[in-house]
Amino acid sequence: MDAALAGKLIGIDLPGPSLDDLTRGYLERYRFGGVCLFRKNVRNREQVARLVEEIREVLGPQAWIAMDQEGGAVLRTSDLPEAPSAMALGAVGDLELAQAIGAAVGRGLISLGVNWNYAPSLDVNTNPDNPVIGERSFGGDAEQVAALGLAWANGLQSAGVIPTAKHFPGHGDTHLDSHLALPRVDKPLEALEQLELLPFRRAVEAQIPALMTAHILYPALDPQHPATLSKAILTDLLRQEWGYPGVIVTDSMAMKAIADHYPAGHAAVRAVNAGADVVLALGSWPNKLQQAEAIRAAVESGQISPARLEQSLERLERLAQRFPGQAKPYPADLERQDRGLMHRAAQRSITAYGRVTLPQTDAAVLLVAPRSTSGENVYEAGPDAQTLGRALSARFPQLSVLSYPQERPLSILEELQTRAAGADFLLFGSPTRGPLSEEELQLGQRLFGLGKPALHLAVWNPYHVRALGQPALLSYGFHPPALEALAQALAGAPAPGRLPVGF
Repeated sequence: MDAALAGKLIGIDLPGPSLDDLTRGYLERYRFGGVCLFRKNVRNREQVARLVEEIREVLGPQAWIAMDQEGGAVLRTSDLPEAPSAMALGAVGDLELAQAIGAAVGRGLISLGVNWNYAPSLDVNTNPDNPVIGERSFGGDAEQVAALGLAWANGLQSAGVIPTAKHFPGHGDTHLDSHLALPRVDKPLEALEQLELLPFRRAVEAQIPALMTAHILYPALDPQHPATLSKAILTDLLRQEWGYPGVIVTDSMAMKAIADHYPAGHAAVRAVNAGADVVLALGSWPNKLQQAEAIRAAVESGQISPARLEQSLERLERLAQRFPGQAKPYPADLERQDRGLMHRAAQRSITAYGRVTLPQTDAAVLLVAPRSTSGENVYEAGPDAQTLGRALSARFPQLSVLSYPQERPLSILEELQTRAAGADFLLFGSPTRGPLSEEELQLGQRLFGLGKPALHLAVWNPYHVRALGQPALLSYGFHPPALEALAQALAGAPAPGRLPVGF
């Protein structure tokens, strides 16, 4: 087996929105299997389509192009119809809608030549303090997560895009972010089978074409190695016991759960020998090339056997034949329909929590929310106070905004008291992913204690509602369809969603 083929087992990211000479040279030399695009690579759809064409001109027509286009806060391009988060779909609970959303996402991606989506998340989010999954999950019930996730995946496939069940064996009950540390799930095998593993077992039974691994320790499955590097999990369990024939792709090997514990090249080789078909070598060029050289050397030395390499190449060949990356037209009328679908889904997901009182549209409404927000890891930044205020002011022309610095929420207490006196209705907006700080919770409780009608707007993290414990509307996301639906519900439209996680 030619060691030069080892590059087919590696997926990389790119430094920018076009191929510079250095990048082109590395692509020509290493012949990587494909490329994962991120926000840094995206300007608009025409530019992305050109970039995809350039990549395939160098790597060949069978090179795969991937994105994390999950919906909600994990979107790599906003130039296509913006899908609701998985948990928003969990709040609706409609399998036909989930499939339709997946198909619409697929139509947008394949119009750019992007033929692999690292979605959906089949993680069952049971830990309220989970810092990285949350609304990326369809909910806290394993059967519902499986049903909705596979419906979404079927829609994606119908448009010619590869779906990816992630993060196997499950990232929903962790309190650490594997981008930053190595999480550990200490549960007996029976408990894992009833919860974490169940959606993935269903995905294997449904013959989903790809799964992505989690950088997490599961001592009941392998006491020594995280799943990405575990032969016991990827080969013995997934391949042999479950009979999975599809492609296994690692999560980013640059994440600290792996990078802080294993040398890059060693980890890449171990992942392949554990059973992975694609190693996502993201980050700096030295890091990517170290992994590429390590895999090539392991093939040449026999550390990765010819049979092991051949298995992965055959799986990737079958995947490429089934999902060719040829861009397909996206007619304007169909795109308009898909955008309408996203808006209707957002409207159906809005959820009322507790005894909700709504303001009159001509009321003097005061919105209190963070002055600024920031993105992290896989997420975009949520809307700041002014952005949230603009989204609501179309329905509430007398709405005003009081913003607070996230590092000092209580610094606005005096101004809050003064401005609340002249308001008819108070809104506490929480448009951030992380947990509310103690000071933010104190600020929220002070707002609700001012004797005015008040409501919590949980724009992103649904678990903020549990923490604050006050009446709320939840939107599970902050892109325009979600914020418009939230404004409509605040103005009296139905809020038919049902909370898909337990508090």
